[in-house]
Amino acid sequence: MNYTFNRLVTGANFDEVDARTRKALADKGFGVLTEIDVKATMKKKLDVDMPPYRILGACNPKMAHQAIGIEPRVGAMLPCNVILREVAGGVEVSAIDPVASMQAIDNPALHAVAGQVRDLLAEAVAAI
Repeated sequence: MNYTFNRLVTGANFDEVDARTRKALADKGFGVLTEIDVKATMKKKLDVDMPPYRILGACNPKMAHQAIGIEPRVGAMLPCNVILREVAGGVEVSAIDPVASMQAIDNPALHAVAGQVRDLLAEAVAAI
């Protein structure tokens, strides 16, 4: 089973892919709640240089509200992480499959919501 959606974007720099990713997420109802610049953090904390790497915490408020109503502890698995990382040949965008990440919770209603979120995330990644 594939636990992530991945897309290699070529012909665009890291910041352009970041902007395209945010737009694709917004077009599917997601907002970016958190952002971690892993490259800057590793430089600051460990004095290590690495290629650009960013983690975006994406949330679809309607879906999150529905999921929390079904299973209040699901917040430990939110928001959905989307990573952007510079690789040979371009920028790779990856998103976790929320169905896979929520399998630990035995609740069919929650899995149905996670399936809807999975479809929206897959569409967003494909649209970048």
